[in-house]
Amino acid sequence: MIKKLDKLILKSFLGPFIITFFIALFVLMMQILWKYIDDLVGKGLDFLTIGKFLWYATLTLVTLAMPIAILISTIMTFGNLGESFELVAIKSAGISLLRFMRPLIWVACILSFITFLFANYIIPTSQLKFVTLYNDIYYKKPAFDLKEGVFFSQIPGFVIKAGEKEKDNSTIHNVVIYEQSNPLQDNAIVAKTGVMKTSENANFLEFNLKDGYRYEENGQMGDTTTEFIRLRFKEFKKLFDLSVLKMQTTPDSMFKNNSRMLSARQLVIFSDSLNKRDDSLSNKLFTTLNYYFHYYKLKDSIIKKANSDTAYAGQVIPELNKRSVRDRTYNMVNDMKSALLFSISDSKERNKEYRHLRLELHRKFSLSFACLILFFIGAPLGSIIRKGGLGMPLVVAIIFFIIFHLLNTFGEKFVKEGLTSPFFGMWLAVIVLAPVGVFFTYKAMNDSQLFNKEYYYRFFKKVRSLFTSKTSNIESKV
Repeated sequence: MIKKLDKLILKSFLGPFIITFFIALFVLMMQILWKYIDDLVGKGLDFLTIGKFLWYATLTLVTLAMPIAILISTIMTFGNLGESFELVAIKSAGISLLRFMRPLIWVACILSFITFLFANYIIPTSQLKFVTLYNDIYYKKPAFDLKEGVFFSQIPGFVIKAGEKEKDNSTIHNVVIYEQSNPLQDNAIVAKTGVMKTSENANFLEFNLKDGYRYEENGQMGDTTTEFIRLRFKEFKKLFDLSVLKMQTTPDSMFKNNSRMLSARQLVIFSDSLNKRDDSLSNKLFTTLNYYFHYYKLKDSIIKKANSDTAYAGQVIPELNKRSVRDRTYNMVNDMKSALLFSISDSKERNKEYRHLRLELHRKFSLSFACLILFFIGAPLGSIIRKGGLGMPLVVAIIFFIIFHLLNTFGEKFVKEGLTSPFFGMWLAVIVLAPVGVFFTYKAMNDSQLFNKEYYYRFFKKVRSLFTSKTSNIESKV
């Protein structure tokens, strides 16, 4: 009987989990698409490039889609079982809620481990590919699209305008081409008609112009004796290099040391090396400052006497050398100030880098553990609410996921600003929601009526009757 119950709960959970996981992943992916839509439009990207961009972006969202899928699916599963009174029958048979939840607890642990594997191995690689591809797309110039009456200036050194375009998109009229050969001179080509076409490899754009003029200006910089030349032509061919409009490929090594592209082991190694570097720089600063402080080895009696006896100081430093000593002291103080300011600035940058490294390290574990915490919130909530479908369970799940996401976002922001430690900031959501999960589990095990409208209706009815009886007693006494 127990094995049948395990199969029942697993079968009831897997369907909603798969559906909610892919729905959550799709919603998050659409959010990414709308965020970067302005950088994708007008670049002439092929479907393969757009598909790779969305694929890498989707892989980076798995660790965020997994917790919300577990939360929604567990609420739906236990809500459906409660609505059909199957939970009541199971409890009446003497089987506790935790025993009934045991197979799903193991599933939640497995999903948490899978989330960690994604966060530690797959997401760093996909994040690296995503950032590299986005960098190439961002710096790619728009595809060649010559519109009527609009100047096209994306080809370096040229500005092109066509007054009219025929329906074949090749024949153009009233063509104007500005060519900048150097910063002081502009050459121009004006033609009544022309035909444009691209080469077979799409690396060159060819303009076959007819009935026009070419204007040139010759001369040297600073020379007042320049000449202006006008050439009339019946046919003129002009080639433009379109390779500059193609997307360039950036090597992955440019971003491989970013904290989000590292695994947990690499983050620990980088953190340790950063601490060792911090110690070496501190020793270097101490050595640099030690060079200027010659007097620290002197006896205290000599220093006290030099500070208190001005006549002694005047005897030590001759009158002719006082100015040079003062200038040298001023230079030494400036050198020490520069060394200290540089050390402070470098220390701030290293502390910031260290916080980012530890933040990403704790993120991998906290998001994985959050799957288990949200399971212990969703399962008891579903058994308490006893409502299936996508109505009430979805609303409650979204509320708790928003709370989780806000706490996670605030914690990350606090860590980046140095207001809290990376451990507390990235585990803030887990710390806050863990007691909530324990509370809901306790209430569900004791058949709580936490979300029963009739319970609250009876409670407020008793309170109202109590106040009514008290007021009537007071009026009777009066």
